[in-house]
Amino acid sequence: MFAVVVALVVFGAMAFVGSTPPAADYTQGHQPGQPVNVTLQTVGSIGYGVHPDWVSYLAEAPGGQWVHTTLLKLPAHSKINVTILQYDSGSPLRNAFFGQVQGTSGGDEFINGKPTRLVNSNAGNGVAHTFSVPALDINVPLLGVDPSASNFCSTPAPCGSAEHYTVQFSFVTPGPGDYRFQCFIPCGLGYLYGNGGPMSTIGYMGGFLEVTA
Repeated sequence: MFAVVVALVVFGAMAFVGSTPPAADYTQGHQPGQPVNVTLQTVGSIGYGVHPDWVSYLAEAPGGQWVHTTLLKLPAHSKINVTILQYDSGSPLRNAFFGQVQGTSGGDEFINGKPTRLVNSNAGNGVAHTFSVPALDINVPLLGVDPSASNFCSTPAPCGSAEHYTVQFSFVTPGPGDYRFQCFIPCGLGYLYGNGGPMSTIGYMGGFLEVTA
C-alpha cells in the first residue's frame, strides 16, 4: 500500500510538472541597472488547448514569439516596464477597490498614453481584468473593450490589430523569490468565492514573477 501511495504521489507530481507552461525568461543577457521590457496581452478566449474558451494572458518572449504562459522570469532589483495589450471586454467590479492603480512607479498606469490612477468600472465598458501582485502591493486595472466593436478579437490568440487598449506601467522588482500575480476580478465570476477557473490557473490568468539574483 505504501508503494502504491508513493507511486501515485510521484505520478501526480510528474503530471503537474509536465503540465506547467514554460517560463518567458527576461534575465538572459540582462545588464545590471538596465530596465526590462515585458509585453503581455489579455484575450477573451485563448481559442485552443484544454480550455479553449477561458480568458488568458500571453507573454511575448524576448525572441518576439507569443507564448501561452504566465511564468515570467525577471532579474531582481530591476525596473520592469510592462505593456499589456488588452483585447477583452469588461464589466463592473464587485469591489471598486480594484479599480485603483497601486504599486506602480509614480502611482500611474498609462492607457493609450494617458496617465490614469483610477478606472471607474461602472462607466463605459468597465474593467476587463486586473494585473495584481498582492505581495508587492501592485494592482493595475485593465479597461474593457467595447464588445460590439466591428473588429473585436474573436480569433484564436494571439490577437493582432483587433480593437484593444494599450496599458503601460512600471515597477521595480524586489529580491529573489516567487511572487504570484493574478486577475482578481471579474475573472473568477461563476466560481466558488470568485477564485477559480482561469483566475487560479497557471498559464491563464494566474502566474508567477520568478525573480532571480
